[in-house]
Amino acid sequence: MYNGIGLTTPRGSGTNGYVVRNLSHLRVRDPMSERAAEFDRGAPTFREPDQGILEHERKRKIEVACLQLQLELEDQEIPQDEIDKQVDALREKLLANLASVKLPSGKNLKSSDTHGIALAKKSELSNMARALGTSSNYVEGAAFDREKQEELKKQRLQERAARDAERE
Repeated sequence: MYNGIGLTTPRGSGTNGYVVRNLSHLRVRDPMSERAAEFDRGAPTFREPDQGILEHERKRKIEVACLQLQLELEDQEIPQDEIDKQVDALREKLLANLASVKLPSGKNLKSSDTHGIALAKKSELSNMARALGTSSNYVEGAAFDREKQEELKKQRLQERAARDAERE
């Protein structure tokens, strides 16, 4: 026995007498009130991707392509003024089609490219919404709002009455 904890003697207990903590015991991390508050928080908010950062990434890809061309032409020992002319022509051509420059998407994204990930997630969510047939102005939990449902019902009845009056 140590500090009043454990067995006074291990005889007949089937143990060696050492006190070991229970590793299978699960401790409750959050109090019940905090766990109940989790349900009231609602759906997670979606953060829009910053278009300025995405455009900067597209321009960066264009500059990388121009630099690769410049390095290839320098390896072929072409005069510098000709290299500059070809690189500028490529840059103008690519900048004219800036929107068509493909950014990496899906699994090709780095974890640090948060705005690219947000853009991919936005397109994924819109595809899912289209597949499920949800409207763009859908509000979660609106089906349980009785006042809203009564208002929508009155609106549908008015629209139906207007269509019937138009037919007659």
